[in-house]
Amino acid sequence: MIIYDEQNLLFTLHTRNTTYQMKVDHYRVLLHTYYGPRMECGDLSGLIRYGDRSFSPNPNEAQYDRTYSLDVMPQEYSTCGVGDFRLPSVELELPNGSHSADLRYKGCELQKGKYTLPELPAFYGTEEEAETLILYLEDAAAQIMIELYFGVFEASDLITRSVRIINYGTETVRLCRCASLCLDFLRADMDLITFDGHHLMERCLDRSPLRSGIQSVGSIRGASSHQHNPFVILCDQHANEDTGLCYGAMLLYSGNFGAAAECSQYDSTRLVMGIHPYHFCWTLPPGESFTAPEAALVCSPNGFSQMSHQFHNAIRRNLLRDPYSYMRKPVLINNWEATYFDFTADKLLAIAKEASSLGIELFVMDDGWFGDRNDDNRGLGDWQVNETKLPGGLKSLVSKISDLNMTFGIWIEPEMVNEDSDLYRLHPDWVLHIPGRAPARGRGQLVLDFSRKDIRDHIYRQLQVVFSSAPISYIKWDMNRSLTDVWSAGLPAQRQGEVYHRYVLGVYDLLERLHTDYPHILIEGCCGGGGRFDGGMLYYTPQIWCSDDSDAIDRLRIQYGTSFCYPPCTMGAHVSAVPNEQNGRITPLKTRGIVAMSGAFGYEMDLNKCTVKEKEEIRQQIEDYKTYYELIRHGDYYRLSSPFENDLFTAWEHVSADKREALISFVASASRPASPFLKLYLKGLDPSLQYQIDHSEKTCSGSLLMQAGYPLPVVKGDYQAFQIYLKAK
Repeated sequence: MIIYDEQNLLFTLHTRNTTYQMKVDHYRVLLHTYYGPRMECGDLSGLIRYGDRSFSPNPNEAQYDRTYSLDVMPQEYSTCGVGDFRLPSVELELPNGSHSADLRYKGCELQKGKYTLPELPAFYGTEEEAETLILYLEDAAAQIMIELYFGVFEASDLITRSVRIINYGTETVRLCRCASLCLDFLRADMDLITFDGHHLMERCLDRSPLRSGIQSVGSIRGASSHQHNPFVILCDQHANEDTGLCYGAMLLYSGNFGAAAECSQYDSTRLVMGIHPYHFCWTLPPGESFTAPEAALVCSPNGFSQMSHQFHNAIRRNLLRDPYSYMRKPVLINNWEATYFDFTADKLLAIAKEASSLGIELFVMDDGWFGDRNDDNRGLGDWQVNETKLPGGLKSLVSKISDLNMTFGIWIEPEMVNEDSDLYRLHPDWVLHIPGRAPARGRGQLVLDFSRKDIRDHIYRQLQVVFSSAPISYIKWDMNRSLTDVWSAGLPAQRQGEVYHRYVLGVYDLLERLHTDYPHILIEGCCGGGGRFDGGMLYYTPQIWCSDDSDAIDRLRIQYGTSFCYPPCTMGAHVSAVPNEQNGRITPLKTRGIVAMSGAFGYEMDLNKCTVKEKEEIRQQIEDYKTYYELIRHGDYYRLSSPFENDLFTAWEHVSADKREALISFVASASRPASPFLKLYLKGLDPSLQYQIDHSEKTCSGSLLMQAGYPLPVVKGDYQAFQIYLKAK
């Protein structure tokens, strides 16, 4: 609900549990007054204090009033060059060479429904689900208008933000910085939580108290990256899963980003998030505009679990465009770890036949099906079926897969090219490269210049031929290197600062074409696993391969960190063979199944090498997943323990919306002698209900299970796992 007090120029955004407020002051500066638990009150600008602060300049309109300075005011969209020395939201390079932005309120507009962003991913909402507020800020001297967009999803406690910058003057202006989100707090006693790591170990939780100065994370790799995720949390220092005030901020963007929190000299905090300013400079000729990616905010007065539920619900309802929204996703098998590049149609069919007999429903053919692609160093860019490997092309193979009552999926990496390819030999100028320099390689490949539409069109025409040759229901879109040598032949020298962002827009463009032309196809995103796991990609690819590390014990950490923002249904998770390819660990098949079952479930192994007993266990895992599918996909997710803090076990829980069902998953750490007896304190149940345990006669009240705990059975052996199913009587 948006309330506009026209007389006092006061804007109050209410969600079910939170309030966000802004006010235009007497100098027409847009101040941020409050964001926190819902308050039924009027003007909260009295929380802002004024005083003479040395070396904090005063705007010209204040004349000799030294108690007013932008350097200490909590602003809704921070400026630069005019007296605020904290993190700026926007930086303009004006025709005279100066760098500044002085923003004053110009007007507002309220709309029913949710705003949309041309060429960019964004949450969507009907008039019943969302409202939009647009605030207009002007730099009159620069002749720049800035539109601040706010989307309010009351039921989900979600507020979205975006920015559009318009040059209405007669001279060209250059945009050197444009944040999507600025959030000022009149306090500094908070912790900053980021989700960091590396390839094969993404999104590990990192928590530290705010200190004087700037703490930041970001990426300049051309993708949101394995190293840092575009999602951060600011929270009370005592906040945990169940208590404490916390703020989650997610950027819906898949390229270079920056998120920074600055603790000022006067114990206030500013959080700024948006496109990373590294190598970013956007030229704005007269009459043109620039739109920043969307950011999404959630405030939870009751700890991390509530925050996660709010994000999960909003992402599932108002971000994912999933062809399986109203039906169960198929259980898949991917041939990569079973065959790598060394396969024939007969070898693939042998895997598919065994998979079908066990209840697997989707066969995914990974890398190696096209061009002269027998290793990492050749073939990328030549998207024609290799009929030496696959006689009769896809039509023949898919027909045989269909006869097994399985659907078919395929792997692509359209953003990349090998030098040993027909495409590169014909068009060496199509790659990102700096004239006069030899380019760097990654995984033996170069990067196609997706900022150019002619290149995207060529790639898409090739893919259309492939996708039209046989029924395809799933695409795995991969990206296996970071961007270097970022220079485009399609832009003049003074506009090379646009290439990184135009590249991301190009990726979104091709994905949107796929979504439009093949709406029945489920697209899974991948970037060497989890290197582009962000809200922007989820808009186009409703599930993402969570990590190239498929080891169940490592995945406990990866999926734990990922779950703080992103729902389990978005996490691609497979059962792979042991010893594990990435770390050599041997983990029980049951454990591998339970861990993978908490995501978009599948297998990545040669099932023909499994024993009879293992095949029977796989058959049961698939049946269990199908049984619990709705609970896992739509239920509230609770982290019952942290794999980073608990060295005995990791546990999590899915609870249905009506609290009548729950699935608890438990994985023990490496075994040790004389282990203590353990109890698990469940969450999210109805304390007044009696729950039947694992279809047995045994029952316990929700109150007992949450307050007194459930005694866990003693397990022996490394990494043992089990599940407990609860159903209210």
